[in-house]
Amino acid sequence: IPVVTAQNGPAATLLVPGLAECLSASIPIVAIVQDISQANRDRNGFQELDQLALFQGVAKWIKRIPTADRVEDYVDMAFTAAGSGRPGPAVLLCPQDLLAKRTPYAADKRSASLGHYPLDRIVANPDSIAAAARLLAEAKRPVIYAGGGVIGSRAQAELRELQDVGHLPVATSTMGKGAVDESHPLSIGVIGYYMATRGKTKFAKPLIEDADVVLLIGNRTNQNGTDSWSLLPKGARYIHLDIDPIEIGRNYEALRLLGDAKASLPMLTDALRQQDLSARKSGRATVEKQIAKSRLQHQDEVLDVVTSDASPIRPERIMAELEKVLTPTSMVVSDASFSSIWTSNYLQANGERRFITPRGQAGLPLAMGAKLAAPDRAVFAVVGDGGFAHVWSELETANRHGIKVITMVLNNQILGYQLHAEEAGIGAHTNVCEFTPVDHAAIAEACGVKGLRVERADQIAQALLEALECDGSVVLDCMVDPDAMPPVPVFTRLAAY
Repeated sequence: IPVVTAQNGPAATLLVPGLAECLSASIPIVAIVQDISQANRDRNGFQELDQLALFQGVAKWIKRIPTADRVEDYVDMAFTAAGSGRPGPAVLLCPQDLLAKRTPYAADKRSASLGHYPLDRIVANPDSIAAAARLLAEAKRPVIYAGGGVIGSRAQAELRELQDVGHLPVATSTMGKGAVDESHPLSIGVIGYYMATRGKTKFAKPLIEDADVVLLIGNRTNQNGTDSWSLLPKGARYIHLDIDPIEIGRNYEALRLLGDAKASLPMLTDALRQQDLSARKSGRATVEKQIAKSRLQHQDEVLDVVTSDASPIRPERIMAELEKVLTPTSMVVSDASFSSIWTSNYLQANGERRFITPRGQAGLPLAMGAKLAAPDRAVFAVVGDGGFAHVWSELETANRHGIKVITMVLNNQILGYQLHAEEAGIGAHTNVCEFTPVDHAAIAEACGVKGLRVERADQIAQALLEALECDGSVVLDCMVDPDAMPPVPVFTRLAAY
């Protein structure tokens, strides 16, 4: 479990966006934050804020250490809170006067290891698992919808075994991308709110809409992942495996499997083996043909954009060139706007390739963290110019600490999502959506990082190769078409789509 520290005042307030992302994405982290001296509280002390209230909406647990002899207790509580159940941020406030104390005291010896997630691997109820296995075996059109909880639990291998043993098609959420290998004949791809024209899973939509049994795994059934709760069939039976009891049945009444995915999926697979799977096995070829056909239809639909030589560049062409240099161990990090949709639809989750897509914040800093966690992997950040503008100062940090990230800035000189959503919704857009031209390659060079300007499609491949050969971080400032929109249904009504 990672630890982050911050001073009170502006440093504490800057933690809020990062902790909000961790809360939304179920990432365990302990934040140790300096607090105003207890003797100065409620006296308008320097940089005094109600930090309990400040972090209330972005943490699952917040406490203030009362006395020095309770430090060990509260540290243990913080790590336990962060790493148990559905993981998330735990904030521990440490008053300045407590930090200044030098009085020794006798601390109890502690040996428990609490710094890992999952802290406890809970197994779902065996009777419920048996019932779930019967439902899946008897279903005519079952489908698995895997979320980010599968990857958080590190249960990819267990899900892939269930996929094969049960002859079950698997779709994933944006955060669940990579839970199964997308080249597998039973892998549908990422589903949700972007299955319109040129969406990778557009033609596979009937597999979801016609399902009679849906197995949800580590899936919050949130708005984006269900296309505002309209995608998943109302008449289906649901099975829901999740570590968080509140998420089970939140939006779809389900057979409850409360447990950790990595611990519980092998039991479900074993229970399936005890069932008559002849119908599942005999129907597998039909499902595989349906998925294969949907993939070919998608390839035909996007051929013009993934091979386009247009200038400004189509983002789909950039993704096609990036796909060529990715390896089975590459990591691709996106920011939370169009970039996540481009990477989800136009890059393949093959082998152990990892995709990290935030739920609201992040981008370059998240990619830097990924590189620190996996130094032997090549890490690519795909970000918009609007999101990059918030965090490009971290290029100096990357340079200073020798953190190599290849950042591809999709520079369309607009806040794309905002502009196009406003145009689709009200027929006009506000003046905050358009930027003056910015040379992000020059900004990178000013921070001591290599910057490359990519203005034509035929420059992408060479720029990627040059970036891979470079020792440090690289920024590719890619000039992309401001009218290029990802496959979100509301955008298809716009003339420029």
